[in-house]
Amino acid sequence: QVQLVEAGGGLVQPGGSLRLSCAASGRFSSIYSMGWYRQAPGKQRELVALITNGGSTNYADPVKGRFTISRDNAKNTVYLQMTSLKPGDTAVYYCNFQEQLFQPPCWGRGTQVTVSS
Repeated sequence: QVQLVEAGGGLVQPGGSLRLSCAASGRFSSIYSMGWYRQAPGKQRELVALITNGGSTNYADPVKGRFTISRDNAKNTVYLQMTSLKPGDTAVYYCNFQEQLFQPPCWGRGTQVTVSS
């Protein structure tokens, strides 16, 4: 069983910054990838950014150049630094954990990010 604890959401003005974190704990032998998805009201959940155990990253086009994903392997924690936030970034952000490539991922409970003046 894997537990994911997310932190860092909140209310921020357009142009502001936030940093999300997600710490994984529990029983797992390794981590293939960790990352973030988001879901806005009335929309499907979508990829924001992923990072593999080898350090490869993948970003959704709308966040490229504004968001940076990083990982602390010693702490089993993934971070998402979000800058130049826009109202369109408003969503619930979910941590995603995949122990191995072809296994179903685990999900965090989500953290709300609201970008509004």
